[in-house]
Amino acid sequence: MERAAMIRTDWTQEEARAIHALPFPELMYRAQGLHRAHFDPTSLETATLLSIKTGGCPEDCGYCSQSAHHDSGVKATRLMATQEVLAAARRARDAGAQRFCMGAAWRNPKDRDMDRLCEMVRGVAGLGLETCMTLGMLTPEQVARLKQAGLDFYNHNIDTSPGYYPRIASTRTMADRLDTVENVRRGGLRVCCGGILGMGEEEADRIALLVTLATLPEHPDSVPVNLWTEVPGVPVQDRARPVDPLALVRLVALARILMPASVVRLSAGRKDLDDATQALCFLAGANSIFVGDQLLTTENPATWQDADLLARLGMRVAPARAPSPAEPVA
Repeated sequence: MERAAMIRTDWTQEEARAIHALPFPELMYRAQGLHRAHFDPTSLETATLLSIKTGGCPEDCGYCSQSAHHDSGVKATRLMATQEVLAAARRARDAGAQRFCMGAAWRNPKDRDMDRLCEMVRGVAGLGLETCMTLGMLTPEQVARLKQAGLDFYNHNIDTSPGYYPRIASTRTMADRLDTVENVRRGGLRVCCGGILGMGEEEADRIALLVTLATLPEHPDSVPVNLWTEVPGVPVQDRARPVDPLALVRLVALARILMPASVVRLSAGRKDLDDATQALCFLAGANSIFVGDQLLTTENPATWQDADLLARLGMRVAPARAPSPAEPVA
């Protein structure tokens, strides 16, 4: 079967639920077969995430420690200087990261910030790293500027299912998020889009989250799977429930089957996963991790722990994909 024939964007909720409910060995077999058709199952992509502007966000996302609406103890900061960002990128590269992701706690960037953001992109790309940013909502014009500067990926998660989303945020809608994803895709940037598990949603919401991503006009290039991490002072804290490890593996396998050519990344919350659960997730089709001791405001496994795990599994870090060349300035 040709690879193109495996890629569908017309999945239904009923199909996804039936796949998710398969006996565990059958689900893993199907996921692993598709994974091998598109990727080397022995390699993982690696990325590092830096908060270039922390706290003070005007959005009221109920899981987020950086929202100005919640008393989480996170202090607002200004946008970092470009040289500070580049110093962090060099450390990430030297520690083995392939991609450097820059996140700012904004509803959307102001036009006055774009010059410095583009400068950061050019500088990080100049270090030989893939570049990624997550800055909130973007206009088509802002997408064009970032593309011209050489940005490879843009992250904008949809967080949860359309049905559960109103319980997560009220200052923007699921439609707002999907509009930004479409602006990014049409602007020629690779899309990084996933969600968060364990915020009090039901199993059906988790499946609906993946179906929403798998029925976009094009599947996201990267699909981050985040686990809710305890954040005192935010609304989700009161209804959050731990995700059963095998339920996580099932969701990873479903993501691989619905979006066979997308990179599936184990993201926030990985510090709470034991080695056996992570290994099962890799077998189910996860093939990317964040490396480095911290993700924005939450902890991540130490670098030595990840290196030790990969060595014991006989796995390796995948070579970086070719970056997108910056377009000439008119």
